[in-house]
Amino acid sequence: MPSTRKTSPILALAALVAACALLPAAAGAATGRTVAVTASATVKVPNDTARLGFGVKAERKTRGAALQATAADLRKVIAVAQAFPGVGEGDIRTGRIDVRPVQKGKVTVYSASEGIQVTLHEPSKAGELISKALAAGATGVSGPSFAVGNEEEAFAKVLAAAFVKAKERATVLATQAGAGLGAALTIEEGEGAEFIGPRSVGVESSAGKAAPEPTPPTKPGTSTVKATVHVVFELT
Repeated sequence: MPSTRKTSPILALAALVAACALLPAAAGAATGRTVAVTASATVKVPNDTARLGFGVKAERKTRGAALQATAADLRKVIAVAQAFPGVGEGDIRTGRIDVRPVQKGKVTVYSASEGIQVTLHEPSKAGELISKALAAGATGVSGPSFAVGNEEEAFAKVLAAAFVKAKERATVLATQAGAGLGAALTIEEGEGAEFIGPRSVGVESSAGKAAPEPTPPTKPGTSTVKATVHVVFELT
């Protein structure tokens, strides 16, 4: 028959005290004190992407003729962009098509325009692409606008740098307080990534130029990325 004997409260308390005595000494090392720091880091990241816009415009006596002329020239510009180094699948997007009447004296003609947006992954060649697009029939250019393609990767590097700085500051404070620096108890991101840049340059061209288009110099430069973290460390 199973025993129904109950454990004495005094014996249970004694067992609990004995178990606590067997715990590692490190378990009681925490002081309950903490140090909270805020740190920001700023890193310059090379721009690896350029974004450009190319437009084509044509005027004809009828809407259909104007649209047809614009479409023909835009196809040439698209073909040049597609074959250019650093432009991949999905890096070309067509824009809005616009056809409207234009009064020239007593005569009404029709103006049609359409454009494309191009993402270039070899930004140092942006000037060369502009030259080729203008030669192919583009009547206007916007950009290039230089940027960091993978912003999350760039921001991760800056967040890591901000945390290292926060730990360095916390170590100084802990030393001044006569304590050691323990683990990070809480980590809070600041206001999010701040990208300073990129810069844009506009280029315009008139249609019908017989001379070859010059290649404008382009320098991708860098974008400045900033991040802030708030960290609470344990003091030991």
